[in-house]
Amino acid sequence: MNWGLFGLLESKRNIMIFIIAEPCVGVCDTACVEVCPVDCIHPPEGWEKGNDAKDTMLYIDPEECIGCGLCEPECPVEAIFDEDEVPAYWKGYIRKNYEFFGRDYNG
Repeated sequence: MNWGLFGLLESKRNIMIFIIAEPCVGVCDTACVEVCPVDCIHPPEGWEKGNDAKDTMLYIDPEECIGCGLCEPECPVEAIFDEDEVPAYWKGYIRKNYEFFGRDYNG
């Protein structure tokens, strides 16, 4: 059976499609949020645009993300990466993204 795009998206739900890394911390520019067609980019609970962003970053929900990639070029600090393309010095942010959504990271 050919599942097409639906099958691909279902198989990707077990991984994070995109990871937000260190450049977002303390910045939380929400340009990526504004272009997301499915509203899958979230701050920590209680934080909203205009609040102090110190030690705060945004996260992409893997259950909601459709992998369109519109957020990646929109990020002014270039903090969004495909999981496989996160630079080695920011690999710790992969685990941080998984844990934010209560997922186990087996990397």
